[in-house]
Amino acid sequence: MKYDFIIAGSGCSGLSLLYKILQTPSLQNKSILVIDKDQKKNNDRTWCFWEKNPGSFESIVHARWNTLEFISDNLKKKVDLGPYTYKMIQGIDFYNFVFKYAKKFKNVIFLQDSITDIDSKFNEALVITRKNTYSAKYVFNSTNFFNPKINKQNSLLQHFKGWNIRTVDPVFNSKVGRLMDFSISQENGTTFMYVLPSSSTEALVEYTLFSPSTLKQETYVRELKKYIKEVLKIKKYTIEHEEFGIIPMSLAKFKQNPKMNVINIGTSGGYTKASSGYTFQFIQKNVFEIVENLKKGNTPVQNLSFKNKIYRWYDRTLINVLLTKKMTGKEVFTIMFKKNSAQNILAFLGNESTIIEDISIMKNFPKIPFLIAGIKSLK
Repeated sequence: MKYDFIIAGSGCSGLSLLYKILQTPSLQNKSILVIDKDQKKNNDRTWCFWEKNPGSFESIVHARWNTLEFISDNLKKKVDLGPYTYKMIQGIDFYNFVFKYAKKFKNVIFLQDSITDIDSKFNEALVITRKNTYSAKYVFNSTNFFNPKINKQNSLLQHFKGWNIRTVDPVFNSKVGRLMDFSISQENGTTFMYVLPSSSTEALVEYTLFSPSTLKQETYVRELKKYIKEVLKIKKYTIEHEEFGIIPMSLAKFKQNPKMNVINIGTSGGYTKASSGYTFQFIQKNVFEIVENLKKGNTPVQNLSFKNKIYRWYDRTLINVLLTKKMTGKEVFTIMFKKNSAQNILAFLGNESTIIEDISIMKNFPKIPFLIAGIKSLK
């Protein structure tokens, strides 16, 4: 059976694209098939991001902060985010929101099946599953079929274990989030704790590392327990939910258009910020551009703007610095937060800064290691 669009994968990028298409009058009646092996009924993800204005998913924002803390050995800084708000969305809320909206459209079909291949033939794209073959004018792919090889030579992994905890007594200030606490041991690589309170008795506490490989699960658990007890000074709490994730921070280049009429989206298309792991808001920008192109009758394949190529170069340069151990992540982020306003940092990390703001941030870093890494990253 042939469709206008097939969305391969119903994660953040696939469902964000579906929602945006269905909100667009000229596209909302297109025949759409969404294929995933899972039904997305679990709260398997938490996405955090920042933006200046209310976004498409404002109604399901679980918590938000206008003030964040950064902590390192000799620096404890509470920063006002200026025009930005830092927001959290839980995976299950996002899935349910898009599924509920999509139910209004009879032209949208959800299929639970395992994809075995994605190909193109005779100017149409094909998705082959265990049970059938489906074709479309365009396939939007968020699976890992076309991902580059990730190894210890070209990539770090951002890996994390997070606990949503509930305390007996009110201990958190829900108006202040702890973005990075580098005061913990760095023996396993760039390591920090992340604490985002959603009320005086609830918070996400996450142990996060940038390193070549993951740790044993008991190590994450031990470090979370230690931090909650010794730093947060909490003795009585329950774990309401936990999650574990791995995000590639890679020098490898992710293809946007691996085959004719096949468009990679999300992490598969290179829309995870390589230097930080942030994904949600970059997906929204990518999805917006795809839909704008479709509205105009143009190909949804995007040519990276010069500015976005520059940002990707910045990302590769930082990854190169960390991979070659010219500086630690703790040193890099401490310099960044010590010398700059939160507004400029968030604009820089969100690919929204001006060249003058870029220079203002980069001038504070040691020139030699970043110059060498920058030249290598031009290849």
